[in-house]
Amino acid sequence: MGPETPLPLPADFSSVDDYVESLLKFSTSSWLLQTLCGGVHILDFYTKSPDLYSTVLPESWRTWFKGRDIMDVLDLLMREELDQFINESAESSWRNGPSPPKELLQYVRDVRKHLLGREFPLPNSRVKPQKARIARHISIGMKVKKVHEVDNFARYIDRLTSDIAASGKKEITHLVDFGSGQNYLGRALAAPPYSKHLIAVESRPHNIEGAKDMDIKAKLVSKPINMINKKEYRAKFGKGKKGKKSECDLGQQNGANSDAEIQITAQAATPAAVEQKQNRAACDENGCAPTNGTRTSENGKAVTTHLQIYTEGQGSVQYVEHIIKDGDLNPVIDQVLDSSQIQDSTVASKTKVIEEPSNLDVLPKTTEINAMVMSLHSCGNLVHHGLRSLLLNPSISAVAMVGCCYNLVTERLGPPTYKLPTLRPNHPRLVSTSNAFDPHGFPMSEKLANYPLPHTLDSSTSDPENAPKGIRLNITARMMAVQAPFNWGRDDSELFFARHFYRALLQRIFLDRGVVSAPVSEDGLVDSAVSANGHTSKVNWTPPNGRGPGLSSDGTCTPLTIGTLRKFAYSDFLSYVRAAIAKLTAPNTFCEVDPDFIAEKMGNLSDEDIQDYEERYREKKHELSVMWSLMAFSAGVVEAVVVTDRWLWLKEQEEVEQAWVEPVFEYAMSPRNLVVVGIKK
Repeated sequence: MGPETPLPLPADFSSVDDYVESLLKFSTSSWLLQTLCGGVHILDFYTKSPDLYSTVLPESWRTWFKGRDIMDVLDLLMREELDQFINESAESSWRNGPSPPKELLQYVRDVRKHLLGREFPLPNSRVKPQKARIARHISIGMKVKKVHEVDNFARYIDRLTSDIAASGKKEITHLVDFGSGQNYLGRALAAPPYSKHLIAVESRPHNIEGAKDMDIKAKLVSKPINMINKKEYRAKFGKGKKGKKSECDLGQQNGANSDAEIQITAQAATPAAVEQKQNRAACDENGCAPTNGTRTSENGKAVTTHLQIYTEGQGSVQYVEHIIKDGDLNPVIDQVLDSSQIQDSTVASKTKVIEEPSNLDVLPKTTEINAMVMSLHSCGNLVHHGLRSLLLNPSISAVAMVGCCYNLVTERLGPPTYKLPTLRPNHPRLVSTSNAFDPHGFPMSEKLANYPLPHTLDSSTSDPENAPKGIRLNITARMMAVQAPFNWGRDDSELFFARHFYRALLQRIFLDRGVVSAPVSEDGLVDSAVSANGHTSKVNWTPPNGRGPGLSSDGTCTPLTIGTLRKFAYSDFLSYVRAAIAKLTAPNTFCEVDPDFIAEKMGNLSDEDIQDYEERYREKKHELSVMWSLMAFSAGVVEAVVVTDRWLWLKEQEEVEQAWVEPVFEYAMSPRNLVVVGIKK
């Protein structure tokens, strides 16, 4: 069970232990890697003096990059065979130009050496490439990328559960989908040919409602039929033949019985169903929120909102509304219903349609649960919670988690950094929590948390026990780790290079116009006064009750966030600047900076001024593109560290028998393609 090696090792390694040690050593000792992955922010690119490009990159690199097309740079970093440069002389050429500097080639080799294998399927794997076999009606609402992900991951989960059963372990009875969303994965697994029993855990009620609608559109459950008593309906709503309301109609409307509309499914309406409808209507009339056949969450507890038994095969989906805050799934497990009892008592044939039961409270609970927790692209700490559920819940015997959005992962060893200002606690009572270390964050494993950092001991840290230790990744490094540079082509890369150039150049305009201050060195920062976006400029505006320019009441920097603009804004730099200023100065802007302050500073900026900036910095656009390419390429090591940390955590747990990582779909279709699997003893 599982691949030949527990990690998809690069070609230079045959031992997992050797790879892990080399990865951690390289990620903590390479100054250039640490600078490119977390030490460079795009907003500081044109505002620092001396500029970042000349500060970070050696002169020989800058000279070689200057005359190179950006696609040549990308090919060298990620696609070109480097062995051709081993025996070349200084006069050798490459693509009608000089060969790359040896130091650059060595850095590219070092980064490539530590990137986890992403090829799918893995070499020597029993898995063979197959065409998507999801039925058309099951794939409703999915784009091509989602079809590829769901098809391959559903096949993988089915194969994994079969392997677990074949190994002599207890058979998996239920699959718990962490953050099910629209339930694309669960729908595929509950339908033929898999016919699994799914527990779809989702915190947002509108996603659950959307998933239920998708089940109907996919014709996996029947569409509810509304049987209406026309006379009572007209009396209630005053829709007579002439469209007029009589006094009799009004009296009937006020006293209309809720039986005027009874929802009927292919399953016969029982007295309990009618009584439930009556009670719900009366409750609605008294002003309480309508439930629409669902039960709302009480005191934050997990609540079953819907049970779907599919008309095809023997699968089912149980939707549970629950906010996942840690790995404790006992509130969810306690909600699991025994769908087999419904099938045995009400299903006469495979074509019989079974909709939501009339009263979920009367259904028996399942006593024998042996579940696997799975997720397809869970954001941030959700993967950590899913892995920890293996230890915190006796009913969970396996996990299979595909993560994404590393920028949303919190930090265990240091104060949290936030990408979005809305994530920052502004209430004074929450100041202490804003500086708290999150035990659910990165790193998970004790190996990374206690890994000694290769810094020279000074007089204050002469004791080896007090030497710095623990691998940290700031938000800039984690944000870069979600890039997919191996998929970049000329057209799409030029598009986002232009977007980065526009934003960095606008920051220069902000600096010259006094909107922001000049970047300061790390030594110049006070306490935790670091921008939420990771750069070092501060807004020259003091918020209400703030500690100073750009500093809020809790001492953190107030970010100048623009966010996404409409597509036309990226057609040229002038359009971008005008759209950005209009958004920042709008009365309903979500930016925390006072719109009047920005309007005052930027009000007299002419079109000629904007075009002059673009012309003066046009030559430096190539430099920014080169730097961004190096950052995205290097950040593959950051992703390797994050994924390896999760695997190491599983290996450190005594309760875990097996753990491994492997690709589950093609990188070209979906770059976050690594699944972390753990099997309990």
